[in-house]
Amino acid sequence: SFEQFVDGLAQGALVGRHLPADDPLACYAERLSTGTLGRQSLRGYLSGSIDVVLRVPAGGQTKYVVVDYKTNWLGTADAPLTAADYNRQRMVEAMLHSDYPLQALLYSVVLHRYLRWRLPGYAPETHLGGVIYLFVRGMCGPATPVTDGHPCGVFSWAPPPALVTELSALLGDA
Repeated sequence: SFEQFVDGLAQGALVGRHLPADDPLACYAERLSTGTLGRQSLRGYLSGSIDVVLRVPAGGQTKYVVVDYKTNWLGTADAPLTAADYNRQRMVEAMLHSDYPLQALLYSVVLHRYLRWRLPGYAPETHLGGVIYLFVRGMCGPATPVTDGHPCGVFSWAPPPALVTELSALLGDA
């Protein structure tokens, strides 16, 4: 249960072991391990619910993807808001600033636990498809610009399945 005491230091070490240095959220391991988050219980730190879980066909299998909608304003105060304000780098900054990586990991654990309980033949490596954060102010429908291979307003991240399963165990899923 998530009610167990788990500190940011333990989670940060786990994240640091699993995320490669080139992962856009790899630096979050340090935030979880140091400062305020590293010195406190994360019990009750976040509240909320998963907005959507998608079933996505992938190579003859089905992947399950957590989707969360965000309405963050990523523009500047002195300019009109544009889709370009929601490029990948700006969304990474927003993710880190608002502790969304922790939310994404906890939501991934919830999905893992649900699929383990409900999906016959469940295998995290096969069925976990990551998370997508939809920054709706940056999305323009079919005309949404794509920069560096990423559509504006759409942040996708696939935490390694081993990170999700070990975090579930750390949170007390025995």
